[in-house]
Amino acid sequence: MTILDKIIVKKKVEVEQAKVISTIANLEAMPLFERSCLSLHDSIHHTERNGIIAEYKRASPSKGIINDRSSVAEVVVGYEAAGASAVSVLTDREFFGGSLNDLVAARAELHIPLLRKEFIIDAYQLVEAKAHGADIILLIAAVLDSKQVQALSEFAQSLGLNVLLEVHNREELERSMVDSVDAIGVNNRNLKDFSVSLDHSLELVDLIPDRFIKVSESGISDPETIRQLRQAGFQGFLIGENFMKTGDPAQAIREFVNLL
Repeated sequence: MTILDKIIVKKKVEVEQAKVISTIANLEAMPLFERSCLSLHDSIHHTERNGIIAEYKRASPSKGIINDRSSVAEVVVGYEAAGASAVSVLTDREFFGGSLNDLVAARAELHIPLLRKEFIIDAYQLVEAKAHGADIILLIAAVLDSKQVQALSEFAQSLGLNVLLEVHNREELERSMVDSVDAIGVNNRNLKDFSVSLDHSLELVDLIPDRFIKVSESGISDPETIRQLRQAGFQGFLIGENFMKTGDPAQAIREFVNLL
């Protein structure tokens, strides 16, 4: 089994357990469920924002602990102050050390869109995301078929959530493009072996219609790479470990942005 396979097996169990602990009605009664989601499109295209979707991530299956010292609040405040267009927060506990509490903590500090970075396999998780303050949800084409992408993205939009569809190759892109998706992200990391190559983004950018926000994800560690990706046609850039692996992620993003 690949790491991705193991994550999905575990996720199916987690979702069923969560449904027992908190019903849909319980989630819909939470205060954050009623708030209107912020627009990813508006934030990505805002003249004072830089297109970076900066990630809060404590750990990963490939790297182990990345940063378990910096608090959610201090990091996301630093990200927004540095001009990030959105913030991504990992909520998977088993493999990434995250939680829904991290999402709530981030929402309390932010005035820009918040992405729940999670392995979504069930509509329940979309209600969960809305109830805990997310503006954007991630759908990963590698773990969903085309009917699931359509159904989940349409349900997400009915809740007011923005949808970021993540693809790794042309086949995933072509079978998963639906109008109920707001943004398409090309993940430069192979989720089967976790190797990274920007070629994934550069090969697919022209195949993504302009009606979608184009996002390049993972493996971005140099401001020059963002300039190259912008030139190729990307508007969004999801950056995780590059900031989190430092002792001060807020300072790291400031220094990075100053070189853009």
